[in-house]
Amino acid sequence: MMGGLRYHDRKSLSFFVDKGDGESFFESLEKLNKFIKAEWTRQGNKDELYERIGPRVLVILDNASYHKRQDTMEKVEQLLPNIQLCFLPAYSPDFNLIELVWHSCKARWGEYPPSRLYVKSLLPIGYLKESTNFKKS
Repeated sequence: MMGGLRYHDRKSLSFFVDKGDGESFFESLEKLNKFIKAEWTRQGNKDELYERIGPRVLVILDNASYHKRQDTMEKVEQLLPNIQLCFLPAYSPDFNLIELVWHSCKARWGEYPPSRLYVKSLLPIGYLKESTNFKKS
């Protein structure tokens, strides 16, 4: 599971990563980029200008080995210039907000977590789920 929160309007996005490997991670970033690009062009912007003046997406990551694979990082730099990867310091779960989610899930599900298929089904729109229920403070 990956998720994000856009700063200026508090729009959240969440999506499911099928496997914890470099290929699935890169595919997830491609889908995120495609989603952001489509949203940008629906606002009346020209598709061909996206890479030059479109929004930049800062993806904050932990230090999972598949996040830091050299080939994956090079592909992101070459093929997804609007995506910028930022890594948290090693061993810093307090900075990683998803750890709070996992803590709550583990407390709720205990020793018998649900299947990946069930967790994926919680995202009703499929791959990307949008919500705008975060209020500006």
